[in-house]
Amino acid sequence: MSPTPPATAGISARRRRAAVLILTVLASRVEAQIGLPTLPTVPVPVPTPGQIIDRATHELADTQDSLVNTLTGARAAAARALIREHRALIEADPDGAPIVRAELLAYAPNAASLHSATAAGFEIVGRAALGGLDGELVTLRGPPGMSTRRALKQLRRMDPAGDYDYNHIYLPSGTALEAAPIVAGAAPAPAPSADARIGMIDSGVDLTHPALAQSHAEQVGCDGHAIPAAHGTAVASLIAGSAADFRGALPGARLLAVDVYCAEVTGGSTDRVAAAFATLTAAGVGVINVSLVGPRNATLARVVAAVQARGVLVVAAVGNDGPAAPPLYPAALPGVIAVTGVDARDRVLPEAGRGSHVVFAAPGADLRAAALKHGYATVRGTSYASPIVAGLLGGLLGREPDRGTHALQALTLAARDLGPRGRDAIYGFGLVGDAVRTAGLK
Repeated sequence: MSPTPPATAGISARRRRAAVLILTVLASRVEAQIGLPTLPTVPVPVPTPGQIIDRATHELADTQDSLVNTLTGARAAAARALIREHRALIEADPDGAPIVRAELLAYAPNAASLHSATAAGFEIVGRAALGGLDGELVTLRGPPGMSTRRALKQLRRMDPAGDYDYNHIYLPSGTALEAAPIVAGAAPAPAPSADARIGMIDSGVDLTHPALAQSHAEQVGCDGHAIPAAHGTAVASLIAGSAADFRGALPGARLLAVDVYCAEVTGGSTDRVAAAFATLTAAGVGVINVSLVGPRNATLARVVAAVQARGVLVVAAVGNDGPAAPPLYPAALPGVIAVTGVDARDRVLPEAGRGSHVVFAAPGADLRAAALKHGYATVRGTSYASPIVAGLLGGLLGREPDRGTHALQALTLAARDLGPRGRDAIYGFGLVGDAVRTAGLK
């Protein structure tokens, strides 16, 4: 009687090879988890962090949720750290957003309202004329012992028609992922259009960077001190950069940057952003880029509306809190040109915000921008898509009275439709500025 054949005798050679492969993969994963030594391997090209994120997000559907959570939690983590490390200056509003401790803002309050507030124990700690907007911003502090939240409720109760809110702190909506080789030399910048003056509200800019040294860029803020920062430098280069092998959306544009951070703990606060809007409007810019995000704020809403009433286009990043997150501001304010980001394959960034307020998509990954120390970096985030749109709109501005409307219409007609036909909550009217990615990666 012949012995019973083993269970694997009937399995084909092809299946045996597949089983061996699976076991090998599993063994390598276990080895990595318990820290066993590995055999030497032949060096292979290592993908960039941006490539890893793109590949993992779009090809591994079973792990996409956890990856997106990691990406979209960055701003919340930064906000929590800011509050935790600087409790004497910063606290959280009822929703957890960072605010300047004990400060409340009133936009263009009347004399009677201020008199009632001071009579109730409120202290006026600051008054700033918003010259370009014909308004005034008043900073108040509540009576001793009263929480900031209760103080705001009391102000609103005493003056229901007024505009009172916290002094929220707005944060950048993008990061530099990878340093790139320094590129030496700069090509002469092309003569910009006389109408192409663009403003930006951000952190400081390194105007000595080769990508900006030949541009018509200047910056204000910080009592005249230049405090370059990575985010502001990258954003500025994507608007007006012009170097030997780098081009922004509108090379050589007349750019006026306002630093609202100045390397200070409370940088990016609403009162600074409001003052920056006023400064840029008074300077006569036609487009203002804001690559900062935060919660809705009554003061910011009034300021942006006043800017738009003067015919200025406001362009803002939708933020990177994820597709299910509530809309972020100022991008979600009425009339603001909200911009999302896409990768090199024209796929929306998984961390990008979505909603009916999205107007355009632009490159937001696989993108190079100016970095500190005169280098370049691969950047990712809606922060870097927004300045591309701002630059394109600046180049379309004409001299007619409704020049902003005509520029917006022209860019809408030029957009390449992505996703569902027509405007949608993911890509807006579609993709613009794809050539900026190509120019920046040469």
